[in-house]
Amino acid sequence: MATLGIPQNTIAVLQKYNFNFQKKYGQNFLIDTRVLEKIISAAGIAKEDFVLEIGPGIGTMTQYLCEHAGRVAAVEIDRNLIPILEDTLSAYDNVQIIQQDILKMDINHLVQEKNQGKPIKVVANLPYYITTPIIMGLFENHVPIDSITIMVQREVAERIQVGPGTKEYGALSLAVQFYANPEIVAHVPPNCFMPRPKVGSAVIRLTRHREAPVQVKDERQMFALIRASFNQRRKTLVNGLNNAPDIAHSKEEIVLALEKMGLSANVRGETLSLEQFARLSDLLS
Repeated sequence: MATLGIPQNTIAVLQKYNFNFQKKYGQNFLIDTRVLEKIISAAGIAKEDFVLEIGPGIGTMTQYLCEHAGRVAAVEIDRNLIPILEDTLSAYDNVQIIQQDILKMDINHLVQEKNQGKPIKVVANLPYYITTPIIMGLFENHVPIDSITIMVQREVAERIQVGPGTKEYGALSLAVQFYANPEIVAHVPPNCFMPRPKVGSAVIRLTRHREAPVQVKDERQMFALIRASFNQRRKTLVNGLNNAPDIAHSKEEIVLALEKMGLSANVRGETLSLEQFARLSDLLS
């Protein structure tokens, strides 16, 4: 196999197929074998694993996944990459290439069909604009997952990991921490990609909680509250929730619930922990 993690091999494939990078898909291909090995080891890929790879590109990481996993499903949105993937992965019989938009796919159905509904591992090198919808889609749709190991923009990785009261803390931090334990496993500089992105990246592993760290009566309502309270960060929590079209509670009800929690009516959303959002949601439901 011509390892695509070596830059000249990537260049050769791109030239052979006369491939043009699509800005709309945020394409940046990894060209560093050490980073690829780090991702595989962080994801803990083993022969019994079924791996879903999102955005395989030209198959750089897919080759590594095929070597280590039992089976791999690689979902790629750009149809121009499909013939390239069929070529670069031709040596492997344990991979299925699927040309589709991951956000429109029924992943639960795929897991049921290909892995009898048993938990899978997800690996991805994600463009910035699609990181949050993909992560949240996997969690909110309760796809059976062991872990998600993803390459994202460095500041997104940091945002996922932080706690209350910090500038980076937000709806994404809370949502991910409700479902999983996040851990940054590597920082990746721009020169590890082709074309070079303007910002640094990081590999973060999200290990699914066996049991949610907080109990809440209505998960959907809690996330609606979280989103609404961070949509207008500068406002107090009460005003943020009061202005949100999908929150049906009056200002008085919200203030009363906060009082029961021993919190002031002037509190901002960014100071509340996951436990406090869960309690607020239960008091309001």
